[in-house]
Amino acid sequence: MTDHYDSRETRDPAHREAELFARLPDVLRRAMAAPAYAERFKSIDPAGVTSRSALAGLPVLRKAELPALHKAAPPFGGFVPGLPGSFGRLFTSPGPIFEPEPVHADPWRGARALFAAGFRPGDVVLNTFSYHLTPGGFIFDASARALGCAVIPAGPGNTEAQFELIEAYRPVGYSGTPDFLKILLDAATAAGRDVSSIKRALVSGAAFPKSLQEEIKARGVEAYQAFGTADLGLIAFETQAREGMVLNEDLILEIVGPGTGDPVAEGDVGEIVVTSLDPDHPWIRLALGDLTAALPGPSPCGRTNMRIKGWMGRADQTTKVKGMFVRPEQIAEIGKRHPELGRLRLVVTREGETDVMTLRAEAASLDTALREAVNATLRSVTKLGGNVALVAPQSLPNDGKVIADERT
Repeated sequence: MTDHYDSRETRDPAHREAELFARLPDVLRRAMAAPAYAERFKSIDPAGVTSRSALAGLPVLRKAELPALHKAAPPFGGFVPGLPGSFGRLFTSPGPIFEPEPVHADPWRGARALFAAGFRPGDVVLNTFSYHLTPGGFIFDASARALGCAVIPAGPGNTEAQFELIEAYRPVGYSGTPDFLKILLDAATAAGRDVSSIKRALVSGAAFPKSLQEEIKARGVEAYQAFGTADLGLIAFETQAREGMVLNEDLILEIVGPGTGDPVAEGDVGEIVVTSLDPDHPWIRLALGDLTAALPGPSPCGRTNMRIKGWMGRADQTTKVKGMFVRPEQIAEIGKRHPELGRLRLVVTREGETDVMTLRAEAASLDTALREAVNATLRSVTKLGGNVALVAPQSLPNDGKVIADERT
């Protein structure tokens, strides 16, 4: 049994990088057939966007902006080339955000993730993600069928009916949330039903803490995690190495400072930004609002694509201080005005009945003049008074957090 989906997973990283950026100009031209992308990139020559540095010069599109954009120019905000009728299925997610499903095989790029979790052609898979309006069920359904699996479109809930299906079809695989997998196993034990055919699982959509991982494994199921979104499908996935998540093929992933489009230093925590090379539905620098960090080197499983630590929290740390919103973008602006500073963290506390904010800033020099200059910039950018505390370089945590609301 082969360990990899295909040879693309183990190719030289430099070759993969060159191939991705050789394809990017054509994908960018295709994106610019959509009016919103055409406007955003009107001063850009796609032929020149052939490197990470060039890509980093393009504006970021934040997922948090999509509901308003879709409402202003339904259904896709002007970011999708082609009409709704040119797609196979049309979905909605909370926001609302509207997502089309391309008609080509494995449109959500999930077959690789299932393969890495041990699924193989001919397996029967119980898919418990919802098939109603949102794309989750179809993401995993289409991915499993692209791999050559038969799918039971169970959806969540109704465990009694699911037991009947499991005992009849004997699925070896499960896809769904880790929470529902536990519910299913617990309910089967309580009811004396046989679900022992399920030996492996690909889970997503909810936290999968170590304690739950160990419990699921002790009950005979090898479960692996996948990270994805309704917009992009499967972005990264666990492998048998169990060391981070491997980036999917045909994607360019950047990790940027929260509130910016600027890539962070290697290994630093930052916001995930994804460029998809699907010509039918390209995304150019879509900022997901999720935090992660890159892991060094290739995975021990032999896959050579970039690895990430997985989901590490939310990048949108906007909070309200004295009735005014303070955003990560504003903290990033302070850093740009004072390049001599390192990491920044705005800590918001409460003293009596008053909000207090203190900007903790890494600096090699702790002199009073610098502190006063940064304090003036803090007031100028946020329109609020606050304190500045200069701290030693590398003393703030590398966790991607730029605003910490510590009010009880």
